[in-house]
Amino acid sequence: MAAAFVDLADTLVQDFDVIGFLHALAEHCVNLLDVAAAGVLLATPGGQLVDAAASDERTRQLELSSIEWDEGPCRDCFRNKKQIPDVELATPAAMMRWPRFAPQAVEVGFTSVVAAPLRLHDQVIGALNLFRDRPGPLDGSQLRLGQALADTATIGVLQQRAVSEQMTVTAQLQAALDSRVIIEQAKGYLANRRDIGVEEAFTLMRRHARDHQTRLTEIARQVLQGTADGSLLTRRDR
Repeated sequence: MAAAFVDLADTLVQDFDVIGFLHALAEHCVNLLDVAAAGVLLATPGGQLVDAAASDERTRQLELSSIEWDEGPCRDCFRNKKQIPDVELATPAAMMRWPRFAPQAVEVGFTSVVAAPLRLHDQVIGALNLFRDRPGPLDGSQLRLGQALADTATIGVLQQRAVSEQMTVTAQLQAALDSRVIIEQAKGYLANRRDIGVEEAFTLMRRHARDHQTRLTEIARQVLQGTADGSLLTRRDR
């Protein structure tokens, strides 16, 4: 159990693979809980659930069908942002609640299902399905452990997203700084070459970039490399 939680917490790696990570969550659930299979649906930024991981192929196909039918425990769990406790799938209530999902789940050998939200506070990013293939509910301690695994995985995914977003922001800032250095160097070079002021050189580069629908940074790079249009580089007569 300790190894499972350590595994689900270890997401700060360069080659982090969210799909592989969620497959690990499904496998840990099957190994640690009294369930036959587990599946994970993850929400897109637009709120659309997508198939992310499953412990076996029958579960994956069932989850795909659930998305297509827009019904099932994972969907309800995600939308309501709360756990769906043990539901016996062969009962009239389940068949009425999920008229396509429940019969299909029974047909592939499942007797009951639990759905646990992938959540952190009020943020829910998906849901975890836990399937049993024999009579009897999942006991309280197992339910709590399943939710704890789901919560830990959620923290891992969100933590990795935050790191990725921060890395993107950092890269954008660095690119902006690099561009600024190139532009400043080009201003000085062009001012010296054309014997004009730095401010005028900058105005010329901006106008040239606008007239040619080219990024200012690219024009600055061309100036430094001596490949810019001759009309920009040629010194004016005094």
